This record gives sequence, structure tokens and C-alpha cells, in this order.
Amino acid sequence: MTTAKRIALVTGGNKGIGLEISRNLSQAGCTVLLGARKAERGRQAVRTLEQSGLSDVHFIEIDVRRQDTVTAAAHAIEARYRRLDILMNNAGINMRGDGLPGTADVEAVASVLATNFSGALRVAQTMLPLLRKSPAGRIVNISSGLGSLTLNSNAAWSGYDVKLIGYSASKAALNMLTVHLAYELRGTKIKVNSANPGYTKTDLNDNKGTQPVEVGAIEATRLALLGDDGPTGGSFSKDGPDPW
Repeated sequence: MTTAKRIALVTGGNKGIGLEISRNLSQAGCTVLLGARKAERGRQAVRTLEQSGLSDVHFIEIDVRRQDTVTAAAHAIEARYRRLDILMNNAGINMRGDGLPGTADVEAVASVLATNFSGALRVAQTMLPLLRKSPAGRIVNISSGLGSLTLNSNAAWSGYDVKLIGYSASKAALNMLTVHLAYELRGTKIKVNSANPGYTKTDLNDNKGTQPVEVGAIEATRLALLGDDGPTGGSFSKDGPDPW
């Protein structure tokens, strides 16, 4: 099966910013593959979007820490659609035990890195052959201001006192993935960028964020739908370019 509609994969798409991005991309006319680790949660998210009038959204099982599920997802996409146009590396976690370097639980830090960075690398690497078949591939890595070395060093920044070595390091590493992948794909039609959603109300922060998911999904959606003249290898929020 081939289709003229853009095919978008959203990891961690069953809730929060991922669910809102899935909604936005579907409304923009994409076929959305809503990725989730747990089948029932993924299917429920699809039902939620269908109840709002969106029909071309489909659950796909993908656990970014398990290569077998990532490989199976790639095979399923290849068999049905032959290509992938948009990869939204959204899946991410935060863990109790993370904190300042002197006291953080090293195992918690390793777990956060395994999901937020290594998981995104695993998915990007596995999906790259499908993205190369797209006439205009887009990879968006959902980062954070907490991954910015510049902001973390600025005492005037609103998030200056939030020091989570595992989470921040994972997002800084994700930004490096953006830079390196953009370099690797230079000369192709694939664009790679980081999106900083801002401090958004999600389960990740116990819904303490200062803005709703509708706002948090704005920049990721824009980057996913970039035109041919759009940037690559950068980090952006809804307010413009972000410092590394």
C-alpha cells in the first residue's frame, strides 16, 4: 500500500504532548501511527482521537528500550506504507531518585538516559531506511530547556534551580543526536531538529507545568511539517531558536 498522505510515527503518543502532537498531525492530514508501550493505552488513545472526529490514526506497539518492538514496528510500516515521512521522538521519562550529581541515584540516571537518549537513537537508527524513502523526511526530537547548557548556566533563567542530572543530561544528549544526525543527513531532503515544548502540564512533572499540552505541542508540530526551505540541525521553541 502506498499513499500520498504523509506517514507520521509518534513515540509515546498515548498521552500528554505526544497525544496532542498526534492530534495536530492528524488534523494536518497525516496518517498517524500512535506509538505506545502498552497496547490498551495506545488503543484507548486512538479511540480518544477517533471520538473527536479523527479517523486516520492507528496504534503501533513500540517500546523504545526494546529493539524487537522497534524492529517489528519498522517492518509493519514498511509492509503497509513503504516509507516514513515524519519521526517524532517524543517518548521520555523522569524518575524519582534523579537530582544533583552528588546525591542522584545512578541507576535512575541510567534508566532516564536509556529511554530519553538511547531509545531515541534506537528508533531513529531503525527508521532511517524508511525515512530515506520519503520525498521530504522530518525527524523531531522532543527536548527541553533543561537540556540547554547555556540556560542551565544562566542564573537569571526561570529553570536555573531545577537540577536533575539524569533528565538534563538525557536532553543534552538528545540535542547532540539532533546535531550529529543533521550532519549525517546533510545533502538529503531529511531535516532533523530539536523541539523545546516549554514547561507543560504532563504526568512527567506531576502536572505542575505552567502551560497546557496544546501549547507544548506547537513547535514540534511546526517542525514536523516544515517546508523544503526550513532549517535543520537546530533547537527551537515556540518563541524561536533555543540556545544549546
